[in-house]
Amino acid sequence: MSVDAATVKRVAHLARIAVSDEDVPKLQSELNAILAFVEQLSEVNVDGVEPMTSVTPMAMKKRQDVVNDGDKAAIIVGNAPATQDNYFLVPKVIE
Repeated sequence: MSVDAATVKRVAHLARIAVSDEDVPKLQSELNAILAFVEQLSEVNVDGVEPMTSVTPMAMKKRQDVVNDGDKAAIIVGNAPATQDNYFLVPKVIE
């Protein structure tokens, strides 16, 4: 698979990247090199290789799925301009 100059311009347009006509050949070459590398990866024999999510074995940190208020209501409303009993006070907008 190779990318032509029109495709480079279209990708740049879709990505909202300003690309001058002088830069198109260089970007075309770089994109083609990237695609060639990706094609090389498909040639790697991965038979017998277990799928993994990390290079090093590690356990995911988990916490209890418990609903609570965190006991931090006063901290949360601490910077609010107006509060009452740990609730935000907002001006009335509908009469």
